[in-house]
Amino acid sequence: SFTPVPTRWKRVGTANVCRSVMVAGLLRARLEANALSEQVEVTSAGIYPLLGEAADPIVQELLAEKRVDVGNHKSSGLTEEELDRADWVLVMEEMHRQAIFYRTPQHLHKVWLLTEVNRGAGDIGDPYGQGRAVYTQTLHEVEAILDAGWPNLLQHLDLD
Repeated sequence: SFTPVPTRWKRVGTANVCRSVMVAGLLRARLEANALSEQVEVTSAGIYPLLGEAADPIVQELLAEKRVDVGNHKSSGLTEEELDRADWVLVMEEMHRQAIFYRTPQHLHKVWLLTEVNRGAGDIGDPYGQGRAVYTQTLHEVEAILDAGWPNLLQHLDLD
């Protein structure tokens, strides 16, 4: 039987205007390209969000070049309700995982560093305010992680 949106991935960054938006947009595009967008919901939030802010203009430009539209994004804060609903929470930095643990330790089992999806380790640096070259480098890093980790991400989907 088919249940709409059985799997929910939550992307978590600091302000929810750069990295988490990048990853959420790329994941949504990849899911759509693989006919999985009806089965997996991807959202993003920040630990310390700039509430209601649009995605960073450079992020919007870089993603638009890849035909990924995040123009309607408005930053939001991570809530306990969202953590309850999420099946998997991907964070950009160990600090994000620790912040979730201190707020709601019961959710720690579903929190992963993005780099762990391809069995790596370490944080994804925040490009905010550092110029287009750093944003581009971050985007390439995220794409490489998603490329290598895609089979692992698919393995965690509950699509039965």
